[in-house]
Amino acid sequence: MRLAIAFALTVAQALAGPAQAGVNEALDDHILPGFERFAGASADLDAAARADCTAPALAVPFHAAFDAWLAVGDLRLGPSETGALAIAFWPDTRGFTEKTLTGLIQQENPIANDPEAFADLSIAGRGLFAIEMLMFDPDFADYGPESYGCALVRALTADLARQAAALERGWAESFAAVLRSAGAADNARFLSEEEAVRAIYTQILAGLQFTIGSRIGRPMGSFERPRPARAEARRSGRSLTNVLGATEASVMLAEALADWPLPETRAALARVRDTAAAIEDPAFADVDDPAARFRLEVLQQAVAAMASSIETEIGARLGLSAGFNAQDGD
Repeated sequence: MRLAIAFALTVAQALAGPAQAGVNEALDDHILPGFERFAGASADLDAAARADCTAPALAVPFHAAFDAWLAVGDLRLGPSETGALAIAFWPDTRGFTEKTLTGLIQQENPIANDPEAFADLSIAGRGLFAIEMLMFDPDFADYGPESYGCALVRALTADLARQAAALERGWAESFAAVLRSAGAADNARFLSEEEAVRAIYTQILAGLQFTIGSRIGRPMGSFERPRPARAEARRSGRSLTNVLGATEASVMLAEALADWPLPETRAALARVRDTAAAIEDPAFADVDDPAARFRLEVLQQAVAAMASSIETEIGARLGLSAGFNAQDGD
């Protein structure tokens, strides 16, 4: 009798398939609140810049906005497919952000006082990484309260707040309904519930792969040629913080998508945190030291192991494989 019951439960789970996964929970517990928090944190940063634009005054709200972004920043779906690019233009392989900001400052370009024109500026000159460069790079950070640099910071924070609000609206007022109605006759984007589940599942794994290959892999370079200057948000000392924040966000989204416990994934996240605690330089500037490089390799392996746990505990259970993601080419 017990074997029959167990078999029946197994068959029921298999037949239920992806429909058991929580698209609504992923939206309601993680994605929509994440964009709401980011919009609020960006508005706070903008308000702080209007009160005092100098770099020391903006450090706390800047980090708060970046922390909030990490919860949803690796999503490349719906409004975020293109909307995320001007918020977080990285990796910047050709130094376009520095070139754009330098040109604006040298010309004292009046675009800083024209919000509509500023919204058409190259994505390399907008968003969190442009703000970070102005605030934390020694070549830019000494601007005064009456300088063009100050006006540019205020233009950037105002633009970021507008972008964040637009993303929140795009998800809350439009795209969330598209995901929720997957399989409906009038839904041309997701023809079945499984497609919506797979889309979110793909975001989880793609975010982890981006952390493995770019956030950790880019500054590691090769053993003969480490590249610490390629670390994400190194100027503000956030490289390790970003790895942890993005990794934890992936787990939170995975737990929201699944309607069952993920003990292997939770244990893998604990190992990621433990290995991260052993890293001494949060900006990965010491990656040219063999011992420091080894610790970063261990962290990279821990994040990869966590991705494998998610594939086992969600993907295998639902018969899912990851699809294409906009970050795959980075």
